Amino acid sequence: MERTLILLKPDCLADKRVGSVMARFEEAGLQICGAKMLRLSSDVLREHYSHLVERPFYPDIVAFMQSTPVVALILQGPDAVARIREMLGPTDSKKAAKGTIRGDFGTENMRNIAHASDSVANAEVEIKRFFKSEEVFNW
Repeated sequence: MERTLILLKPDCLADKRVGSVMARFEEAGLQICGAKMLRLSSDVLREHYSHLVERPFYPDIVAFMQSTPVVALILQGPDAVARIREMLGPTDSKKAAKGTIRGDFGTENMRNIAHASDSVANAEVEIKRFFKSEEVFNW
């Protein structure tokens, strides 16, 4: 069993896709172990996107991610990290196949519906970044 973090981004909320995206995860047999809506601070974004801070588009990421609240999810299931990344499709929504979440709902590289942890190790770090231990539920 693996756990992973998903952030449903501002475009997902603005386009009223939260329910559709969550339903896809549940229909795939993934279990929700944590869920909450939150506004991301500049400090949290700097930590979360530390690998992009020096890039010229970083301020655009911050502005976008702070434009509305996001929905943070912890999903659990066998091979959850890889399965969810496959369900989402490539980061650039323009390159994502129809039938993937980004291919169906995303519009570009940044406006791509969701962030998903890219490894089990990063998922552990990211879950701790966004959730307190008492907000994580075991089934």
